[in-house]
Amino acid sequence: MFLNYIKEFFVKKSLKNNLSNQKNEVFSKNVQTIGLLVDESNFRDSKALIEELTLHGIVPENIKIVAYRDKIKKKKTYSRPTFGKKNINWKGGISEDFLNEFIHTEFDLLISYYDQEKAILMMVTQKSKARFKIGFSSVDAGLNRWMINTDKENYKLFVSELFKYLKNIK
Repeated sequence: MFLNYIKEFFVKKSLKNNLSNQKNEVFSKNVQTIGLLVDESNFRDSKALIEELTLHGIVPENIKIVAYRDKIKKKKTYSRPTFGKKNINWKGGISEDFLNEFIHTEFDLLISYYDQEKAILMMVTQKSKARFKIGFSSVDAGLNRWMINTDKENYKLFVSELFKYLKNIK
């Protein structure tokens, strides 16, 4: 338990040092690919969130999702790639191949679907090569280009606001 606090401290320190290196790209084209980083520790509607994105014209094959859970049960199989605290080392290095692949994929849009500042999720968002990053306003403003002020449980409003803003940019 105590080691988890120390680990989180070092990950936060690494995150803070790397936040100043963020690049802000200009959003200039239609959204084709979406990366979805979801905290499933207390949000279980990921499937409905994906369905809501597809209702707005995104092809399901172009949505790549990874989920984070505070506690991962060893004997349980999850329906989507899932990671936890054990998959990130003290320096913020990632040991899971699917998570490294997710980070290095250049999505048109990364949706950081978590509303609590958890160092591990923030590290994945920060390291992502996505062109444009969107998240909740309750998370550090330095991570995301846009922040939407809604509740995490109200995913329909989140998605409708997202596409409303994207439509206004065009």
